[in-house]
Amino acid sequence: MTRFGGGALGRVIRSGVGRRRVQTVVIAVATMMAVASAVVAGSLIVAANAPFDHAFAKQQGAHLTAQFDPSKVTAAQLEATREQTGVTATAGPYPSTTIQPEDSAGLRMPKLTLVGRSGPKADVDDLDLRSGRWATKTGEIVLSESFAGPAFKLGSTLKTSDTEGSSTLTVVGLALSVSKTADAWATPAQTRALASADNPLTSQMLYRFDSAGTDKQITDGRKTLAAAVPSGALLGSQSYLDTKRAADQGAAPTIPFLIAFGVLGIVMSVIIVGSVTSGAVGSSLRRIGILKAIGFTPREVVRAYVAQALIPAAVGIALGVVLGNLLAVPLLDDTEQAYGTASLTVAWWVDVVVPLAALVVVGVAALVPALRAGRLRTVEAIAVGRAPRTGRGQWAHRVAGRLPLPRAVTYGLASPFAHPVRTVAMLLAVAFGTVAATFAVGLTSSLTAVGEAQDPEDRAAVTVFAGGPGAQPIEVKPEAQAEGNSEAPPADPARIRSAVEAQEGTASYYATTQEDATVAGVTGSVSLSLYEGDSRPGSYEMITGHWIDGARQVVVASGFLERTGTQIGDSVRVTLQGDTRTLRIVGEAFDTEDDGMQLHAGMADFPKAEPRTFLVEVEPGVSPAEYAEKLAEVVRPLGGDAMANSPSEQDNFVLILQSMAALLTLMLVSVAGLGVLNSVVIDTRERVHDLGVCKALGMSPRQTVGLVLASVAGIGVLGGLIGVPAGFALHGIVLPVMGHAAGTDLPPSVLDVYVPWQLVLLGLAGIAIAMLGALLPAGWAAKARTAVALRTE
Repeated sequence: MTRFGGGALGRVIRSGVGRRRVQTVVIAVATMMAVASAVVAGSLIVAANAPFDHAFAKQQGAHLTAQFDPSKVTAAQLEATREQTGVTATAGPYPSTTIQPEDSAGLRMPKLTLVGRSGPKADVDDLDLRSGRWATKTGEIVLSESFAGPAFKLGSTLKTSDTEGSSTLTVVGLALSVSKTADAWATPAQTRALASADNPLTSQMLYRFDSAGTDKQITDGRKTLAAAVPSGALLGSQSYLDTKRAADQGAAPTIPFLIAFGVLGIVMSVIIVGSVTSGAVGSSLRRIGILKAIGFTPREVVRAYVAQALIPAAVGIALGVVLGNLLAVPLLDDTEQAYGTASLTVAWWVDVVVPLAALVVVGVAALVPALRAGRLRTVEAIAVGRAPRTGRGQWAHRVAGRLPLPRAVTYGLASPFAHPVRTVAMLLAVAFGTVAATFAVGLTSSLTAVGEAQDPEDRAAVTVFAGGPGAQPIEVKPEAQAEGNSEAPPADPARIRSAVEAQEGTASYYATTQEDATVAGVTGSVSLSLYEGDSRPGSYEMITGHWIDGARQVVVASGFLERTGTQIGDSVRVTLQGDTRTLRIVGEAFDTEDDGMQLHAGMADFPKAEPRTFLVEVEPGVSPAEYAEKLAEVVRPLGGDAMANSPSEQDNFVLILQSMAALLTLMLVSVAGLGVLNSVVIDTRERVHDLGVCKALGMSPRQTVGLVLASVAGIGVLGGLIGVPAGFALHGIVLPVMGHAAGTDLPPSVLDVYVPWQLVLLGLAGIAIAMLGALLPAGWAAKARTAVALRTE
């Protein structure tokens, strides 16, 4: 015989691939889906591995962003700082200033750091221009990608200030700086023109150091630069380590989630590819015996059947890599938004390692049964290939025959025991598919609960603003402007409270305010939220303890307990506007604001504090919008305002994770279904002669379908019984890890999301996966004519 691919051996390979068209297609499709899910899973795991570090390296991010006073340092002196010890690269000097523009709706934006650059490319902080183009002339601006949204898109305009005659800038691009060196960019000339006495011009320099892994190294580098310029020239600086810590904290919760789905996808891919190819070769043992009988050597037989598995698998692998990359792009875009980093792409080595690993799995899975067949004697190979080993599964048929079920159903229930290895592979596929579905349902429910638990004040029907720092901007009427009153009158909280109480339709309300306070033993200030009245409708979800219900009580977040080493029942000393109170910690709240350092207490404990916001519930049948409109007419002259709260929209980050979970689950369930389909196709092909006999004895097409579906029903039930508890346990492991990565524990409302009817339905999902996978071959078996089935080998 000739070597691999030519002569008689080549014809055997080609005929084997072409003759078993259904099985060839199933191998290709199953391998394609398995490889695609492995590519997506691998890409997401890579993306979750230090995303900031990868993006920072790609952009040549600035280790130190420094602002210099141009009146105290010359451009030549700044150029000379490039030669300082430890400095490896620099960019600048760039003119820089601060603006507080208004958008097209007249709303004031926060203050923005505007930097003048002639282009996005640089040796340090090589910006990622995400959309549009760079600003090339006066009147154009490029915003940070963090502003992307309906209010700020390409072509939007904004005024540089709220003063009459201010310049108008058109947004021509959106860019991302991993180093956060600026909020917006314009031409150097435009930046210099926008500088003013209140917002003077500075010179920005960007530096990279040979050693910048610790705060001390960054501080030493800053001292070196400060010593190289005149005294007082260095106005301020920003270390990339602060930006890195914030980015890593934001990315941390997604890492356990991506790893969980990634491992599920990769393990399931190995199982499916291995079972599909092993089953394909194992089902051809009889034909292998025939080939040996006509003169093929054992080695040629092995090569022939390994090649018959590798050819469709190779096509599936190639298509799977393409499909995986296409599916990974939107998920990586979502991951990129979640992390706030530069563009993420599928790592090149993922596209190399996954196909190679799949080929190895296919080769090994095909080689094992082929070697076994090669060692069999010719007569034995023909006998083993014609039917399962004598007596295998007979006990199952005897047990099933005693069940009060139709004979076709009991025959199908006992069939899996004739091929235990194939049955185990099918069971694993169904179980992993059920695990993925169970985990995804729990994860989606938990993320929804997280979204609902955030900003509990938004639950109120109407919010009334009493003015003051941090309050809602008050609309100033044209007639007031004409009279020269450019600011809203100061609000009197007592009068606004009276207006709320007197307003028809008020059911209940409570008041809040937020202040900066200090806590003994904690460096810097902390945010203190104070409540007046019954604040239970706006309480945070509690992890342990209870919400404030009396004097001298405080509720804190997990981050506060961890950083201060305190626990429920301990006392803390809080100082606000000169008043110091000793408060007892009564509860741990699910609150991630301000890095978990926000405190919640009663307003009565701090007499100097005044409410700035009133949260109102309206009576049944009262429209919140109409109520707010009427109340606004009363409180606006008092310096306040009122607005109806729309239903809270889920956080974009939560929606991103939910979309990832949905797509990954769909892929894994599809792969599981294809694994079942392949096994049932093989089993049905092997038993086609037996089915012909059954049909000759009077089995109807409907009974044939019932027989095939019954053959996977038990596997579906057992897969569901295994997969649901495993998915439940995986959810219980991954969610707390995600919470700890975000710096908080999770309340029961986020962890205990499964309800009994959901678990029952998820258990039925195992049966659904098995049945859907078997439906196509069941239909084929039912349509096969009796005479054709009896003649088929």
